[in-house]
Amino acid sequence: MVALTLDRHSESPAAGYAGAFVTVMIWAGWILATRHTAGTSLGTIDLGLIRYGIPALVLAPVWLKTGLIPKGLPLTLLVLMVGGSGALFFQVAAFAIHATPAASVGVLLGGSMPLATAIIGVTLFRERPDRMRILGFAAIIIGMAILLVRSLGAADAPVSAGYLLLPAAAVLWATYTHAFRRSGLNPLEGGALIAVWSFLIHVVLALVFGSTLQSVPTPEIGLQVMSQGVFSGLIATLAYGLAVQRLGGTQAAAFTALTPVLAVIGGGMLLGEAIGPFEIAAAIITAAGVALSTGIFSRA
Repeated sequence: MVALTLDRHSESPAAGYAGAFVTVMIWAGWILATRHTAGTSLGTIDLGLIRYGIPALVLAPVWLKTGLIPKGLPLTLLVLMVGGSGALFFQVAAFAIHATPAASVGVLLGGSMPLATAIIGVTLFRERPDRMRILGFAAIIIGMAILLVRSLGAADAPVSAGYLLLPAAAVLWATYTHAFRRSGLNPLEGGALIAVWSFLIHVVLALVFGSTLQSVPTPEIGLQVMSQGVFSGLIATLAYGLAVQRLGGTQAAAFTALTPVLAVIGGGMLLGEAIGPFEIAAAIITAAGVALSTGIFSRA
C-alpha cells in the first residue's frame, strides 16, 4: 500500500475510519452485485475475467517488477494465495452467491472467514485466542446456526449446495490469510500477483468452457466492471490498506462486522429478498461475533 512504513499514530484516524467504512460498503455491494448476476446471462467465468482483468492491468507495473513468480517466494505459498483469494475462491463464492440469498451470504461468508482463520491458526500454528475472541467465535456459530436451521429445511438442492459452499469459500480465504502472512509480500504486491494469475486462469477457463460476454448488454457489463473490477478489485484493496495503516489491523478488521448487516439490508431493499426476524437476528449475532473475534475488546 501507500506509505505503509509511516507511523499510523502520527496520522489522523479519520481517514482510517473512512477507508474501513468504504471497504465494508464495497464488500457488501460486491455480494449484492454478484447475486444480481444470477438473473442475467453473465456466468461466473465472465465475472472472474472482469474481477481480475482490471486490477491485473492497472497493477501491471507491480507484477512486472516482482515477476510472476517472485524470487524467494515459495511456490506453495503463491498457489495458496491465488487459490485462497483468487480464481478458486471466486468461482466457489460466486457459484454459492448465485444460489443463496444475499442475507445468508453475508452471515455465512462474513462469519465463516474469521472462524476458519482461527481454526487453522489454532490447529496448525498453535495460536491461542483469548476468552473474548472465543466468545466471538461462539456468537458466530450461534448466528450461523440460526440461519441454517431456518433456511435449510425449506431450501431446494441448488440453494442447499450454496449454503455448504460458502463456508468452503471461507476456508479458502483463511488459507490465503495465513499464506499471505508468511509470504513476505506487501499488500500491493500480493494483490497484483493474485490478480494477474487469477486473470490468466480465467482466460484458460473461458477458452475451455466459453464466455457470454459478447452477448451481455453493455449496461450490465458496465455495472460489473465498476463493482467487480474497479470497486472490489482496486478501491477496496487500497481503502483497507489505508484503514490498517491508520487504525491498525485489529480495529480495521472489526469493521468487517458490518458486512452481514449491510448484506441483509441490501438484499431486502435492493434485491427484494424476504427478510424476517430470523435473518435479522442471525446477522446481528454474527456481526457481534465477528467484532469480538478480532480481539478489539480484549485486554491485550
